[in-house]
Amino acid sequence: MKELLEKINAEIASFQENANSQMENSNKAAGTRARKNSLELTKLLKEFRQVSLEESKK
Repeated sequence: MKELLEKINAEIASFQENANSQMENSNKAAGTRARKNSLELTKLLKEFRQVSLEESKK
């Protein structure tokens, strides 16, 4: 679970960096990366939900 949280935090940081770069500098490539980060975050958060439910049942 700790490893999963580290992945989520890293992905969030990457998303924020790319989204800010797109907003502030009109960087189109950063926008593409931010969208990719958001898809990956969705997957990680779904995985977190499953792991969290399993942990709560113990």
